[in-house]
Amino acid sequence: MSTAHPPSAVECEGPLWQREVREQFPIVTGHPELAYLDSAATSQKPRAVLEAVQTYLTTSNANAGRGTYPWANRTTELVETTRERVKEFLHDPEPGRSAVHFTSGTTEGLRTVARDWLVPYLRDGDEILVPYADHRANLDPWLEARRLLAERGVQVRLRALPYQAVSGDYDHRALAEAIGPRTRFVAATHVHHVYGGDMNVHRIREAVGPDVPICLDAAQSVGHLPVHLDDPSLDVDFVVFSGHKAMALPGSGAVWARNARGPVFRPGGWQGTPNTVGIVSLRAALDWLDATGVERIARWTTTLTTRLTDRLGRLGPYEVLGCPVSLAADSPLPTAQRRHGIVTFRHRDIPSDDLGFILFSHGFMVRADSLCQAGTDERDASVRVSLHGRGDRPPAVRPRVVDVNGN
Repeated sequence: MSTAHPPSAVECEGPLWQREVREQFPIVTGHPELAYLDSAATSQKPRAVLEAVQTYLTTSNANAGRGTYPWANRTTELVETTRERVKEFLHDPEPGRSAVHFTSGTTEGLRTVARDWLVPYLRDGDEILVPYADHRANLDPWLEARRLLAERGVQVRLRALPYQAVSGDYDHRALAEAIGPRTRFVAATHVHHVYGGDMNVHRIREAVGPDVPICLDAAQSVGHLPVHLDDPSLDVDFVVFSGHKAMALPGSGAVWARNARGPVFRPGGWQGTPNTVGIVSLRAALDWLDATGVERIARWTTTLTTRLTDRLGRLGPYEVLGCPVSLAADSPLPTAQRRHGIVTFRHRDIPSDDLGFILFSHGFMVRADSLCQAGTDERDASVRVSLHGRGDRPPAVRPRVVDVNGN
């Protein structure tokens, strides 16, 4: 039984809430001199998750579905009930119809959709829309699917989801021109891993119509902001996410399938032993996120994101990637509601890897490279600050960034 308690409810995300959240993370309290700002790469783990894993490993560690003794039965129950917990967390409107398949993370999840669902579904001459400017994990599986189909004599065309080069958002005005009568599938991203922008998936649904399946890379949204599949504006067929970005252990993740369009999602092949420890951690992470309040986490990270974006924007040598004005102009939502915990920038005179070292010398751990973005290389390197609900305190950011600027 875990002895960790989620933060108590307070009126707003004030200092008390921030402190109570921060104290839930042993690695954070153990290193008060450091600020971990790389949550888009992987999240830190709250005590509740660590204790749930320890409890499982020391009381009922066994293989799921492989035995009839109590430990095996308990493990099987944990795996199956966690599938339902994922549906509940995502506000699945039809949990009796949908399916949850556990994976090692978003990359494997997207490959599973491509290999086990898309390849059997497509026919010669079909077209699919895929993002060529998002994370590589949301491009390579679809390229591989096309190759597998070509080996079978089935020719499928991949078309790029049009996007705005300045903002990084999808170009929803040009989307209608990219859709043809043979469009059978769309792969999209919920929150961009470089720009932090909400990609307005509801407008993709409006453009493609009610019958085309949409697969959503939700690596930067699940656990970071509320994801409500019962909301008509999020009418997608697959949601793929990583547990390790949502407070769970590495090697955990899931594919949620609506099973409303196209064939039923049934991953093929021998599945082998599931990552039961990862699944246990995922369940504990979802429980912790719900108890802490995903809405509150989203409000807090939005506050920090807006603050950092505004301050960097006032410093001449810094270029913040993803134009807030363009993002706001092409969205019914205010800019502050569309940047979700991610700010990526470059310095006019300092290479990004050097800037990353400088920031670490001041206690800030950030990402400094090309960020696995499709179509980029090391010449496109930048610095990414990414936040999560750990109650990080940002006031020190401004003076230290100004020091880096030489002022």
